[in-house]
Amino acid sequence: MKNETLIAGLAGLAVVGLIGASVLYILQPTGDDQFAQCRAGAVGGGAIGGPFTLTDENGKTVTDKDVITGPTLVYFGYTFCPDVCPLDAARNAEAVDILESDGKIVTPVFISFDPERDTPEVLRDFTDAMHPRMIGLTGTPDQVKAASAAYKTFYQKQVDGDPKYYLMDHSTFSYLMMPEVGFVDFFDRDISAANMAKKLGCFVDAAQ
Repeated sequence: MKNETLIAGLAGLAVVGLIGASVLYILQPTGDDQFAQCRAGAVGGGAIGGPFTLTDENGKTVTDKDVITGPTLVYFGYTFCPDVCPLDAARNAEAVDILESDGKIVTPVFISFDPERDTPEVLRDFTDAMHPRMIGLTGTPDQVKAASAAYKTFYQKQVDGDPKYYLMDHSTFSYLMMPEVGFVDFFDRDISAANMAKKLGCFVDAAQ
């Protein structure tokens, strides 16, 4: 319980730091925003996300073009995370199911910050438990670092404690991406599955 409280608190601090570091990238008004009616505020596309090459849960090398083929909800985390990542991933999966019941398909993606432990097999077990369509991605440390940098995320391995059971500090945003459009919006971990589904549905409708 102590570790769970610690990691939740640290992740929250990491989110605050990420917001401060990324606000100039995210909160930029755009002149012609097809998604304006879906936003609470102005969010500029293009600065978040970008090309990546990673390994999927089946051991296949994939790029962003292979993964983002439709509306896609991207989350960075790690499977050993005691509570933050599984709760966020489960929330994302629930939102995707709500949308699917309304005929809207959004693909949930989980990119691991922890390639040392998150092999494709480990990721497959995790994502299969979360949602049948969730895509798990890992890679070399350099590949993961590049993907994280593209999405302006933060992660850092804790060096104290048992080296086998280490925890990681990390940001906790979920990003809505669309092919040909790129970054559309982000969601923090305070949003409920129902509210996330409602906002995602607006963006999906606006894209059609």
